[in-house]
Amino acid sequence: MSIHAPISQVTNDAFREIFQSMSEGIVMVDEMGKIVIANPIAEQIFEYERNELSGLSLEELLPERYRGRHINFRKGFNAHPEPRRMGFGRDLTALKKNGQEFPVEISLSYTQVQGKILVMAFISDISQRKKAEDALKRSEEQLIVYAAELEKKVQSRTEALHKTIQELENEVSERKKAEEEARKSLEKERELNELKTKFVSIASHEFRTPLSTVLSSASLINQYNARGEREKIDKHIQRIKSSVNHLTSILNDFLSLGKLEEGVIDINKALIDIPQFIESIREELIPTFKPGQKFEVQYESPINDINSDVRILRNILFNLVSNASKYSDQDKTILLKCRSENRNFIFEIIDEGIGIPLQDQKHMFERFFRASNAGNVQGTGLGLNIVKRYIDLLGGIISFSSEYGKGSTFTVSVPV
Repeated sequence: MSIHAPISQVTNDAFREIFQSMSEGIVMVDEMGKIVIANPIAEQIFEYERNELSGLSLEELLPERYRGRHINFRKGFNAHPEPRRMGFGRDLTALKKNGQEFPVEISLSYTQVQGKILVMAFISDISQRKKAEDALKRSEEQLIVYAAELEKKVQSRTEALHKTIQELENEVSERKKAEEEARKSLEKERELNELKTKFVSIASHEFRTPLSTVLSSASLINQYNARGEREKIDKHIQRIKSSVNHLTSILNDFLSLGKLEEGVIDINKALIDIPQFIESIREELIPTFKPGQKFEVQYESPINDINSDVRILRNILFNLVSNASKYSDQDKTILLKCRSENRNFIFEIIDEGIGIPLQDQKHMFERFFRASNAGNVQGTGLGLNIVKRYIDLLGGIISFSSEYGKGSTFTVSVPV
């Protein structure tokens, strides 16, 4: 089959439907840099007619000054393909059909068809966002408004599309395995659909408020900047930072859940200096605490170094302490007790928060579950489920005790 064959020959109907309906511009390019296919959004972005992009060299969509370098870059990617963002730390531009240059964001992924690499370029026209950024440049804090969100968004969408392609292309040809593989595929499809339904439900609720806050604050900053009202500008920048941090937390939860579901998390143990480790977490969390909240640490036995996975242990402790702060009022104390016992590192997080109703306690580690008294406290219902699964990976255990209206204590024990 020719690498320039129509899309119906390159992939199946299911993938074509996904490809055509994506909200980002996508072009697929062969090893020689020729565009095999482009989705409708890409055609709109570059202002080409339907199917007019097919057969063009990818370099024809770039300003003249970039074309020579891009040929070498393309050859390097074909030699060592991996999902990545283009131009990190630099501004990228592209050319419309009429020669107009405009700013873009591009991330790359790839697939293989009959042993040939097809590079997938995900393209977003960021002209409007660039205009908004220019209005915010006088404030040094605005640089973090979208960086974390963009990183997770690119990675999440690349993984989701790549996984879908793999599932569609990895049909087992051996007849004797067909029935078992079909059953597994159906099971996985059902689980993914359930996750998608839950995600849409949570995202529609949790994303709406912070996104509205970011939009309104960005507009107000423009007005206050023109009038030189620095105090109001700083206030709305803080609101934007808080909203982006919340969105990042939600995306991190779904990214962690996806990796756990796929079983791609490896355990990498090393010596951890516990006092230094806990102090770094304390410094990172204190700025997120409510006014007047305190974070106290008590060592009930001498602890210096332990042997564990610092990344996983950090995620566990960070999530539990964040929850303690989130579900506690202002001026309350969050206490972390640490001890070493029978070759186990044990820590307790004790808060004076709203507590967990008795009827809800048996469900606390279930995916997407939130206690009935969580009210308007932001959250996805994934945090404790992820914590439990991380602890299981380390071969540890977690337990808790809680009294409604008085607080909770979570106890974690991991072997070292």
